[in-house]
Amino acid sequence: MQDVLRWPLVGRVLRWRRLRTFTQILLLIVAILVVAHGLLGPDLAPKNLATVLTWVHYRGLLIGALLAAGNAFCGACPMILVRDLGRRVHRPTRHWPRWLRRKWAALALFIAVLFAYELFDLWSWPAATAWLVIGYFGVALLVDLTFTGASFCKFVCPVGQFNFIASTLSPLEIGVRELAVCRGCTTADCIKGRSAESAAPHPAQRGCELSLFQPLKAGNLDCTFCLDCVQACPHDNVAIRFRVPGDELADDRRRSSIGRLSQRADLAALATVFAFGALLNAFAMTGPVYTTERWLAGAMGTSREAPVLALVFAIALGVLPLTLMAGAAGLTRQLAASPLRVRDIAIRYAYAFVPFGVGVWLAHYGFHFLTGAGTVVPVTQSAAIDAAGSALLGAPDWRWLGLRPGTVFPLQLGATLLGALGSLVLAHRISERDHPGAPARAAASWSLVIVALTVLALWILTQPMEMRGTGLGG
Repeated sequence: MQDVLRWPLVGRVLRWRRLRTFTQILLLIVAILVVAHGLLGPDLAPKNLATVLTWVHYRGLLIGALLAAGNAFCGACPMILVRDLGRRVHRPTRHWPRWLRRKWAALALFIAVLFAYELFDLWSWPAATAWLVIGYFGVALLVDLTFTGASFCKFVCPVGQFNFIASTLSPLEIGVRELAVCRGCTTADCIKGRSAESAAPHPAQRGCELSLFQPLKAGNLDCTFCLDCVQACPHDNVAIRFRVPGDELADDRRRSSIGRLSQRADLAALATVFAFGALLNAFAMTGPVYTTERWLAGAMGTSREAPVLALVFAIALGVLPLTLMAGAAGLTRQLAASPLRVRDIAIRYAYAFVPFGVGVWLAHYGFHFLTGAGTVVPVTQSAAIDAAGSALLGAPDWRWLGLRPGTVFPLQLGATLLGALGSLVLAHRISERDHPGAPARAAASWSLVIVALTVLALWILTQPMEMRGTGLGG
């Protein structure tokens, strides 16, 4: 088994006890700069660090890092650093309510963030972006200073849920090297942690705050890549290993803290909104969306954007996926003579949409990142002038942009088609698992849905897209 932690140089860096704190401090500094420039800098989005870093660079780097290295951004989350400092003053004693121990609240917040992004044009509003960052830190502190563990990460954070779902396509996961070693372990330090007394002469170390017991863990869902389990294991039995991307989505064994995917309607809903939200978020940046909204506004007899946009969201994230999935599940039940209910079939196949969703998010966020990658240079130079009153980093050259949109399209095409192919393969694997007697017939309807969504995605990507937050557009 290939273990990244045992690579000569990389492994040594990843094992460094202060690595997480170091990366958290770096991102905290970036967050402070984003807030400061968002509130005090220019109102023009392409010239403000808040909008450029948040909506152009962060999102592009995020989806790339999730695919290449797993959930690295959650591991380096600066909000957890601030929370840990806060817990030195106030230790939480309450446990997260049992009735909220699903993803429904986080799913609602995920949709709310997508909705607010479109309704308030956050990409063009530096001050609002800064307040969004402040609010995010505030909610994280409020939740995690009230409840024990990593309740915010697991049950509240919408960005974290995006990261969890997307990281299922990463080729890396954290797991145990030898199960036999875990069977002989009596302390379960990977999840319980080690106190200062038991860890002596080594420092105390907390275990997994998301309750992922390593011997029963499978995949990247709910894993923040914090590496606390690596530090806590006294047997050096935790590894960062390679695996087949997306393999966990076809694995229905019971796993620690999550259970079976086929019994998690909330995770299935999250996977579905993740995929259809990718289409909606991309469509909302093209010309046809305005034609659609004007038509809906006329039909509704309103001139207000909020109800029109709410209807678009209800159709794109509710009516459309439910209709397609109910139809596909019903056909699967008939063609494969399945004893499962339509609802249960839909839950099982919902995870097949994840690779397609990742492909569309990558195509979309990658477009904005690649066409605006260079803008961070003059914006940073301008911010230095705003702060110091002199060109410490040189005079801004606003000609710094990125690749031309036409150059990026082949990459968008490749990402979308590769994601669609992954979804087709995953739908067939789920069929082989649940309907071994007729896998092709069981997967047929889902394959048709995936192909139809792929055609829709390609049509959206061929539309002229707004150059939001870059020097090419507002």
